Order: sequence, then C-alpha cells, then structure tokens
Amino acid sequence: MSVEPFSLVLSLLQQTCVYLVVAWLLSRTPLFLPVMHVTVRLPHKLACYAIFSMFCIMGTYFGLQIDDSIANTRAIGAVLGGILGGPSVGVSVGLTGGLHRYSLGGMSALACAISTVAEGLIGGLVHRHLVRQGRIDALFNPVRVGVVTLCAEVTQMLIILAVARPFPAAVHLVQVVALPMIVANSLGAALFMRILLDRRALIDKQSSAFSAKALKIAARADGVLRGGFDRDSSARVARILYEETGVGAVAITDREKLLAFIGVGDDHHIPGTPISSRQTLDAIAENRVLYADGNEVAYQCSIDPHCRLGASLVIPLVGEDHRVVGTIKLYEPKTKIFSTINRTLGEGIARLLSGQILAGRYERQKALLAQSEIKLLHAQVNPHFLFNALNTISAVIRRDPERARQLVQNLSTFFRKNLKRPSEEACLADEIEHVNAYLQIEQARFPDRLRVDIDVPDALRSARLPAFSLQPLVENAIKHGTSQLLDEGHVRIAARSDGDDLVLSVEDNAGLYQPGPGGDGLGMTIVDGRVKARYGEAYGVAITCEPDVRTEVALRLPLDLPIQAEAAE
Repeated sequence: MSVEPFSLVLSLLQQTCVYLVVAWLLSRTPLFLPVMHVTVRLPHKLACYAIFSMFCIMGTYFGLQIDDSIANTRAIGAVLGGILGGPSVGVSVGLTGGLHRYSLGGMSALACAISTVAEGLIGGLVHRHLVRQGRIDALFNPVRVGVVTLCAEVTQMLIILAVARPFPAAVHLVQVVALPMIVANSLGAALFMRILLDRRALIDKQSSAFSAKALKIAARADGVLRGGFDRDSSARVARILYEETGVGAVAITDREKLLAFIGVGDDHHIPGTPISSRQTLDAIAENRVLYADGNEVAYQCSIDPHCRLGASLVIPLVGEDHRVVGTIKLYEPKTKIFSTINRTLGEGIARLLSGQILAGRYERQKALLAQSEIKLLHAQVNPHFLFNALNTISAVIRRDPERARQLVQNLSTFFRKNLKRPSEEACLADEIEHVNAYLQIEQARFPDRLRVDIDVPDALRSARLPAFSLQPLVENAIKHGTSQLLDEGHVRIAARSDGDDLVLSVEDNAGLYQPGPGGDGLGMTIVDGRVKARYGEAYGVAITCEPDVRTEVALRLPLDLPIQAEAAE
C-alpha cells in the first residue's frame, strides 16, 4: 500500500484527535487523579500503569495499516507512562503495549515490541533524571514531553532498521512512517500533557476558591457559636454563609426546630417552627449528608408546593460523642444547580461550626466547673468556720460585748464577701479584706497565740486575680500549721511583683507541711488547679518547708493591673 507522507500525517493527526478527546473525557473523572502528579506510592504507580497501558494499546488500534505494519500513536502512552511513573512504570507500559503489538504480527512486529519498551524506558529515565535534580515541575512541561517523544520515535525508527527484516522493506517502512509518526506522536504527547496541566489548574483554582471562601467564612464566623447554639447566633451564622457562599438560601436547625433561615423562601420558612422536612429529619437520625438535586433525587419543599427552591443539601452538625445537635441546609432555586465547590464548602463549614459548638460548650462547662470549685471552697469553709466563729462569739460576749460586736461585724463581712463574689475575678484589696475578716475571728479563737502581719503594697492592691484564691491558703496555714503549736503562731501575708508576675505568699512558723496525696488540703489543691487551668503550668502554688521552722506557700500568677484613672489624667 502506497501512502503519501503528507496524507499519512493528516490521517495520524486525525486519529490523535480522537485519542486526545478520549483523554480529555477521562481527565474529567477521578480515574485520572493519580496521573496528574508524579507517582511515588505503589497504588498510584499501578493506576498510572493501567491508564497508560490502555492508551498504548489504543494507539495501536487507532493506527493505520501500512502493508503488514501499522503507523500508530502508541508511543504517547509509553513515553507518558515513563515520564509520570518512572522507569518501572514506563517499562511495564512499554512491555504491555509491545506484547500487544507483537501479537498482531507483521514484518515489524518484533521491532515495534522492542521499541515500545525502549520508549517507555526513555520516558522513565527522563523522570528519574529530573526527580533527582529536584525539577519535578519540569516533567509537566508540554514542550519537553514533545521533545522526549520525538527522541523516542527516532529511537523506534532506528530499532526497526536494526531488527526488522527484510532490510529493504524496513527501509521503505521507515521512509513512509517516520515523519508522520514523529509529528503525530510528539504533538499528541505534548497536547496530552497540556490536557493534564489544564485539569490540574482547574482543580487548583477550585481548591484556591474553596480555601479563600473557607478562610473568610471562618474569620467572620469565629466565636459566633461559642456563646451558645441558639436563634440569635444561628441567624448571624446563616447571614454570613448566605453572603459568602452565594447559594439561594441558608437554614440552620437544631434537632427539633428551625433556628434561622435567610434567602429564597424566607416568607414561609419561619424560624421557631418545627422541622417538617423528611430529608432533614433523616439527616439528623442517620448522621449523614443528604443531597436532593431535584433531578436524580427529587426535592419538594415540605411547606409550600409553589416554593422556588429546587435543590437542598443537608449537613449534620455534630457535637459530643458524634451526636447530631442540628443541621446546616444549603438551597439553590430551580433555576440553578449546586456546584461541587458549594457541596464541598458546605461540608467543610459544617465541620468548622461543629467545632465551634463543641468549643463553646466546653468553655461553658469549664466556667461552670470553676463556679462549682468556688462553691466547693465555700461549702468546705462555711460550716466548720461558722460553727467555730459562733462558739468564739458566744464565749467573748459575756466578758467583752464590744469585742463580740466587732466579731459579728467581721463574720458578716466574711460571709458577705463569699456571697457577693460568685464571679471569677476579684481585686487583691477585696481578697485582703476577705482574709482580714477571717483572721479577726481566728485571732479571737486563739488570743495571744496568733500574730498576723500583712505586707501588701498599695500599688498592688488593684491587681486582678481569681476570686477566693487567698483565703484557702491562709486557712491552711492556720488549720494545719499554727493551730498545732503550743507557742505563739505567726502568719505573714505578703505580695510582691516579680517582672510581669504577681507573687502572693502565706508563711507560718510551724513548718508542719507534709507532702503527699491529700497533704496539700482540698482548698489549696483547688486554688492551684484553677490558676494553672486559667494561666498555664508556669503559674500556681509552690510550697517551701523547713520542718518545725517555717512553711511558705507562694501563689504565682500574671500581674494584671488595670489602668488607673488618675494615671490617665
């Protein structure tokens, strides 16, 4: 069969166009994802081998019969398999395509089988060379791929001349097919790589758009749900999502009712009404994303049959123990369809907001725990302290009514401070007043046996600290320290600044501290835990003891001095 080289070039280019159309169609599927990057892991290498072996065989089938040989585009699959998968993939693809060509027979069957393996090896060696140089992006250069394929096709022609027999027939074959195959395969391989690059660019663009939207939504919605998952916070979040995603409508529900709705259909989707959508109820019950596109999966508004919404995506919000606490619902009207980015973004938003809800509940539980600890300290102090104080006042009232009256006032001050300070913070002056009221009663209990010194600079009295932090330390010094002495007990309370820290110290002259489980006392343990939980492990209670001489309990916390009005003036 006599064929003009120019006509053969056009025919091969036509076949290459069909080849590339198939490649373009496949590039839109997940099948092509492994070949859009340099393959390293075995599963990706196997996928790369399977894809390019298919194209290698396809190139033979799309070829044109020239006498008993075939002008083909088989080299595209072999070379690209090597360039993207490395020598092992390239040789494997070449061997598969070569054996397939050999099975078809003909004068050049053996030569084509060998050359196909060689083409895969050439692509693989280029892969290895560029990867070792750290020039991975160069593997995706269409011009470079075209040049490598050109060299591979020249190598194939040389192998045909060396192996195919009779030699005159081999020479004639090369004269006829060399130029058309070099042009078609080189151009086809370069265009194939261009298709891969365009697909990668599209994915990167979608990823960038997703990332930008997700970051913007995260920034705007940060902390909104931490204060509680209710109608007000849900309405704010729904507004943010509606503005940033561009969907037709956004709804947020808890497990029972609609909390917020913004967008198309807001005239009949009323916040506060019970959930009526079967899709939403199923998403909550089954903890899974449900998507009704209005085409493959029917969608119909459960409230108004004339509603303009035509598609719905329901995404569960998950709380503790993977329990669904509500849903986010994204809608599009009947005139639009959901984009992949909207679906992916919606699922990412749900994870973000679920994390916010969990964080908010954790913070509220942490605050409740702190309040419980304060109340535990109150409960620990009040009963036995009240009993002792009343006994003391009863004993004093007979011999010194005026002193008894002062003690009653001190007792009143002590309990008033307890009741007035349920919050987390107090100033040091309040803490000192609270402690002083306690100490006045204790000194009445141990007349001439308890001496107290308080050394707190005026500049530090406005410092802020966790409420009810100092009294448990003072009580511990008396209860487990000076009250056990036969001689006079001495308690010294001091405050000082240490760089950016405030250090409060309570020292007694008993030296009876016993380290070990339970040895620090419940009150001191709670104070230490509260400070560490709030400020970090660098802060809290430190105890120094010289047996039978002294015990010092130092509480370190950040120095928080409010701006003074007179300083501002």
